[in-house]
Amino acid sequence: MAYKEKDTKTWTAQWFERNARGENKKRRKRGFTTKREALEYERQKKLSNVRSMNMKLSEFMEVYFADKQNELKERTMKNKRYMMEQHIIPYFGEQMLSEISAGQILQWQNEMQMKGFSESYLRMIQNQLTCLFTHASKIYDLKTNPCKKVKRMGSSDNRSLDFWTVEEYRKFIQTMEPGTRYYLIFEILFWTGCRIGELLALTPGDIDFRKNQISITKTYYRTDGKDMITEPKTKQSVRVIEIPEFLKKEIEEFVDGHYGMPRNERLFPIVQEAVQHKMKREIEKAGLKRIRVHDLRHSHVAYLINRGIEPILIKERLGHKDIRITLNTYGHLYPNQQRRVADLLDDEQEKSPDSGNCQDS
Repeated sequence: MAYKEKDTKTWTAQWFERNARGENKKRRKRGFTTKREALEYERQKKLSNVRSMNMKLSEFMEVYFADKQNELKERTMKNKRYMMEQHIIPYFGEQMLSEISAGQILQWQNEMQMKGFSESYLRMIQNQLTCLFTHASKIYDLKTNPCKKVKRMGSSDNRSLDFWTVEEYRKFIQTMEPGTRYYLIFEILFWTGCRIGELLALTPGDIDFRKNQISITKTYYRTDGKDMITEPKTKQSVRVIEIPEFLKKEIEEFVDGHYGMPRNERLFPIVQEAVQHKMKREIEKAGLKRIRVHDLRHSHVAYLINRGIEPILIKERLGHKDIRITLNTYGHLYPNQQRRVADLLDDEQEKSPDSGNCQDS
């Protein structure tokens, strides 16, 4: 029950929580201006502790993030929370989770689709709502999952991927002086297909100049004014990328040019936005179609596919979690594969010693 502190004249919320051992532990939170605020906080905590599905969707969102705090990376949680607060909470936040219907979700989808978002972004928004209801159903036995009754909006189809050909990339890289920081950044991105965060986390110690290899073991991002180095996107993202001799030499010359650089110091101590801005300026100089920094990863894959590299090898090079991700993302870049199979069968038949002796059986 909420009570007023004599010394501070503020209100304190008080409630019990059951821990993993089944024990009830008293909890408090101080500093509320009014009794009403303290009581509302108590109510939310009690609902969260009981995990009743008769709670507001906005309240269950906090339960979801509390449950996922050791599973999701900080940046992932921040992105998910942003999409939920922008596109889901304004519509469903004050409704009881157990009372939201498939019809309401359909109406919400119609409104979202009128806002001019891309198909891929609509799918990401949809995924956040689906995550909440799936978690409620699987973990807290929500009887009905309305998301299952409605077709998902948006599309994860990436057939409109933007990428450059090798010729376009070479025209772009010629706008920069060889050996400079940004020149090397774009060289590594294009010829390895690594993610920008993985590149910005690289240190001299990650480069094996004897074996021509780059070890991807971490990723970099900046949030709330702080530099963050964490594990890569997935376990499969931890990998070793084989690099060509020319790229090895370019990296080696860059490191040698920064004499005494510690092996654990970032090769490129800048933020992603700086790379994006530089790329935009050089694209304008080169007169090329505009693509994003991440599209250099797509460009690398398009180049490999054009050279006949198999999907499983591309999966390993990119650090994809599943071959289906590779195929779903880039499968359409493999043209005329059915024709290729038929041609292979023709070739095999021609090699057969009985190919010229057709007889009725």
